[in-house]
Amino acid sequence: MAQVHPELARLRSSIDNMDAALIHLLAERFKVTQRVGELKATEGLAPADPDREAAQIARLRRLAQEAHLDPEFAEKFLNFIVSEVVRHHQAIAREATGN
Repeated sequence: MAQVHPELARLRSSIDNMDAALIHLLAERFKVTQRVGELKATEGLAPADPDREAAQIARLRRLAQEAHLDPEFAEKFLNFIVSEVVRHHQAIAREATGN
């Protein structure tokens, strides 16, 4: 195996740590959204909430700009997460109604 520049190894290690943190944060987020889906199903609410989603996208675009992260990337990332959450909420709703 080729010798890796020490700074490159250090940077890669930082990236690995951040990737692990992202996975753990996403897992926690999906635990919370699972409960949201259960509450929505129990209360007969729609799996998606377009007003809430739009507000979240606008808020995260602002946060991305403040953090010097491309807002378009942040929006795409959030849209992917939201689409997965809605898919899970739809499945929970189907289970709740027996469909």
